[in-house]
Order: sequence, then structure tokens, then C-alpha cells
Amino acid sequence: MPQATKYDVIVIGTSQGGRFLPIEFAKAGRKVAVIERGPVGGVCVNFGCTPTKTMVASARVAYLAKRAAEYGVHTGPISVDLHAVRKRKQAMVEGARNYFENLLAPMREVDLDLLRGEAHFVAPKTLKVSLNDGETRDITAPLIFINTGARPKQLTVKGVESVSVLDSSTIMELDSLPEHLLIIGGGYIGLEFGQMFRRFGSQVTLIQHHPRLLMNEDEDMADEITKIFREDGITVLTGAVPQQIQSLNGVRIQLTVRTSEGEQKLSGSHLMAAIGRVPNTEALNTEAAGIHLSKQGYIQVSEQLETNVPGIYALGDVKGGPAFTHVTYDDFRILRTNLLDHGHASTRDRVVPHTIFIDPQFGRVGMSENEARKQERNIRVAKLPMNAVIRAIETGETRGLMKAIVDADTQQILGCAILGLEGGEIMTIIQVAMMGKLPYTALREGIFTHPTLAEGLNALFTTLDS
Repeated sequence: MPQATKYDVIVIGTSQGGRFLPIEFAKAGRKVAVIERGPVGGVCVNFGCTPTKTMVASARVAYLAKRAAEYGVHTGPISVDLHAVRKRKQAMVEGARNYFENLLAPMREVDLDLLRGEAHFVAPKTLKVSLNDGETRDITAPLIFINTGARPKQLTVKGVESVSVLDSSTIMELDSLPEHLLIIGGGYIGLEFGQMFRRFGSQVTLIQHHPRLLMNEDEDMADEITKIFREDGITVLTGAVPQQIQSLNGVRIQLTVRTSEGEQKLSGSHLMAAIGRVPNTEALNTEAAGIHLSKQGYIQVSEQLETNVPGIYALGDVKGGPAFTHVTYDDFRILRTNLLDHGHASTRDRVVPHTIFIDPQFGRVGMSENEARKQERNIRVAKLPMNAVIRAIETGETRGLMKAIVDADTQQILGCAILGLEGGEIMTIIQVAMMGKLPYTALREGIFTHPTLAEGLNALFTTLDS
């Protein structure tokens, strides 16, 4: 084996944490190699947050345009140019990607090498990089960070090979609108794309094999989302298990599902799989390094994000757990704190918020009611429909509800779920209160500007006392 080039630090992948970690090490005087087989920025910039939320914004404009008469505004016929939507999305992606490329560029003058290619382990601290130009290079370092992310899970339904199946990446490259989009999966990806394409003008059918959408959420929140989707003209089938896929004359797709009422045949023009994601670990050859993986292929790490091999760490989606960009960034914070600032940070007890960018938004942080009751906590539950919030009424956005879980003994807020206009932002206000360990009474009695959505928190926490 040829002599390996020695580095102080190797980072595999350039998503949120993988972009900033090598920069911090380079600034600290370390010799760093960054390996990226695709475009800089990882999933979030290229196939996830940036492009999807850009397209969600276009879909909301289409939705509001169609409702214009409700506000006394009269427009002409509304149509969606999917090619233009895609072009706008691509401009956003390229702008974000160029921004992060420019962040890395100055660091190359202080011993940071960006290697374009795919890496795999040949020994515990040695990697072979197959560069995109056809060459190979062996590199080694005492510190290695794996940030290779995850990708859409593939369908394994009988007959799937006979049709073209879209996923969360390829569906954003369509130039023409699906006449009828069938989506298998009732998680956040299926919901965001389902509502998006319904607003663009497609017929949409959501097929969920679980009894309800968003199985990790409380029943009342999932039921409210289902109600909203059906109001928007989306067909939602729950408890429907895909059995077979067939191509009808190469033009239509027929999906057979098993339901409690028997078999049902669904016909659509396009089929999307939104059934989860799988980690990008196969190409790494982790066995050569002795790195332990879970049964699902995720890299197993400690609370300090270190694998079973000292000096090798994993961050982001590849280690499992909540697959959110903000989690990856917090992983970066933990690693920087421990390895550069000589601190003692860990993932223990961190509270991870999330927002599903349907409309109205769904934001949640902390415990759900189901989780609190499973732990046999002594809780009180606050609920307020959005049609009781003055700002929501004024803006004509009254769908959804606010919900909070409070510890009855300590008055501490354990968690909340906000389904409503800017639900993610309202959730964040409660999250900050939780971070500051404020009792729920601080929000019940707080002075919030009138009329704002935040003002609804007064009324929400007042329902605990009713």
C-alpha cells in the first residue's frame, strides 16, 4: 500500500456540521482534509431544507392567490409554472452552495484540502479516497469525523421494478405537474410534498400503513392535520398496506393496497416513496476500521459522539436519531466544545425541537401527551384552537390548535405542539421558556403585543385553570 498522506483531522461529508467543523480545526492550526463525493452542503442545501422549503413557499403563494377573493382581492385565472418553480428552487440551492464553497475556500490557504471523491476505510485510521477524476489517494489522521448523512429508503413492494418511483430528491426535478400523485408514507416528507403538489394543482393520494399520519405525534394533532389535508382535497388513506404495483400501458400506475375493508386499487400518473431514510454507511467499509453499526446500519456513538474506535466520531443523520439539520449543528457544537475548547458537552438530555413545514405549520418540542402519560407523569394539558387567537382570525388563518403539557407538581412546561400559522415560531417561544425553566404562569401572565400570534399563549395557558 502506498504511503498515506498524514493529516491531523479528516472530515467525511459537508452537511451542516461537516462544513463548520473543518473550518474550526483549520483555524486552530490543524492540517485538515474534507472529503465530499457530491456537491458541497450535503442533503440540507442540495436536496432537503433549502430546496423543499423554497418550493413550499411557492405552493403557499399559489394557495393564497386562489383564496384572494376571501380577502376582497380579485385576480385572474391562477396557474402554476412548475418549470419556473424549479428554476427558482435551483437558484436558491446554487446560492446556498456557493456560500458554503466560499466559506471553505479561504481555509485552503491554511492547510485545508477539499478532496472530491468517495472515501472508505482500509484500516482504523486510514482511508482510501477514490477521487472524481479517477485517481486514488490514501490519507490518515488521528481524528476522523463521519458525516455522510442518509438517503431515501427504496420501496420493496411487488412489481416496483416495472414503474418509475420518485423520491424526495427526484420529485423536485419534475418539469411538468403530475395529474395524480400517489405518495406512500405518512411522515413529514410525504405530508410536505403531498400538500405542496396539491396546491400546485395535482390530485394527491397519501397512503399510510399506520392507523394515522405522524405516528409519533398525539392522536388529536394527527387527526387535526388529517382533517386539514382532506379539506384541501387530499385523499388520505390510513391503515393501507401496499401489496403490488403495476404499470398500465406505460402511462398509468396502479397500486393495490390492503385495508380493513379489503383490497383497493388506486390509479395515478406518478408514484412517490416517502417511507423513511437509510444511512450512507455501505461505501465506508466500516468493518476495516472496526466501527460498530446498529442493525439498521447507523453508526453507534457515545453521548460525546465518539464511536467504539477512539478518535473516530460520527455526527448528523448517519448516527441515527432525529434527522434534522439543527441536530447536526448541535453535534458540531458538542465536538467543538469538547475537542477544541476542552469542555464537557454531551447529547444527554438535550431537547430537540422540530417543525413540519406543512401549512399551517406544525412545531413540537419536548414531551407529547402520550410520552408523558407513558412515563406516568402527573400532568395537566392546555389546549386552544387557533380560531380563538385574534391574529389568526384577522389573517384568515384559523385552522389548527395549540397544545402544551405541564408538570402539575412543578408547573414546568414539559412540551408543546403548535399546529397553526407560523407554528414553528410559536413553538420556539415555548421552547425558550422551557430552556429558562420558566413556570407556565410566566407565559400565562406575560404581556405580549396585541395583536400577535404569541398573544395566544396567554389564552392557551389560561385553559389549564378552567
